[in-house]
Amino acid sequence: MIDKLRERPLLVAGVDEVGRGPLAGPVVAAAVILDPNKPIEGLADSKKLTEKRRQALSEEIMEKALAWSICRAEVEEIDKLNILQASLLAMKRSVKSLSHQPELALIDGNHCPQLDCAMEAIIKGDSKEPAISAASILAKVARDNEMVEMDEKYPGYGFAKHKGYPTKQHREAIMALGITEIHRKSYAPVQRQLSL
Repeated sequence: MIDKLRERPLLVAGVDEVGRGPLAGPVVAAAVILDPNKPIEGLADSKKLTEKRRQALSEEIMEKALAWSICRAEVEEIDKLNILQASLLAMKRSVKSLSHQPELALIDGNHCPQLDCAMEAIIKGDSKEPAISAASILAKVARDNEMVEMDEKYPGYGFAKHKGYPTKQHREAIMALGITEIHRKSYAPVQRQLSL
């Protein structure tokens, strides 16, 4: 069915999420439908780009894409559902929020959210499919920017630097300062601090 769909021009959304590994902050997903008439040079897996390049590409994607959307699942949802289900929920929200609904959604990874269109999960899709690359860039820039803001709200944790990931600095800050309301209480290093 997917192969038949790909035989004609159709609206294809790339979908990716960022933030499954961090101990703090939301998981953020983006969906992007690229415009074939407005190519964007240099789309790649967001993790392989410099911060400056990601930021520039993010602005270009928002300007040139036929449709784009950035959505999230909150810390409370991650703790309630688990990170996989919360990631799928954020992806579903991002596709549903697009101004044009796609006929096919290309999802990064090996799990698909529940959607009303055809879907294909692509492992390492962010380095294979330009629309998924674009989604990964939007999601990463949005989440990183939010964690920089959280650094001001919760000084001492180093959120601007590690973006909530479990670095040595972050784990030591949790031990010294305790946990904040943006920490994921279902994650082991945070749970350990809660049980002290």
